[in-house]
Amino acid sequence: MAEGWARRLLPESVEAHSAGTAPHGMNTLAMMAMAEAGVPIARHTSKSVDSLLADPSLVGGFDLVITVCDSARESCPTIPGAKRVIHAPFDDPPFLARDAASVAEAMPHYRRVRDEIKAFVQSLSREVEIAHTQGVHS
Repeated sequence: MAEGWARRLLPESVEAHSAGTAPHGMNTLAMMAMAEAGVPIARHTSKSVDSLLADPSLVGGFDLVITVCDSARESCPTIPGAKRVIHAPFDDPPFLARDAASVAEAMPHYRRVRDEIKAFVQSLSREVEIAHTQGVHS
């Protein structure tokens, strides 16, 4: 969801890439929540951090690395060349919805976290502006 919002809200100033410490496919309910907000992510793929680090098009490192849940913060490997790391502790919608009896019961968790991520990404525009004025490219 964070990559989708970054691509939608900061397309001119951020090249967004997302990856997980244990990728396991795109979450259907996350895709539904984002589609409801007009941000389709169905074509995104679930990637590992290692696959991003091995991607030759990303040589040179990352200006900003954002971890979005506590398990990622604890298990995220060091990203070589990362100029800055920010932790944004969002709740994990699949965990919140684990006991939901239906999609309708699960979706409020996804919508809340989707909206929190959107607000966070909107707040990054100031961080990106600061990075650009300091000669760092995002």
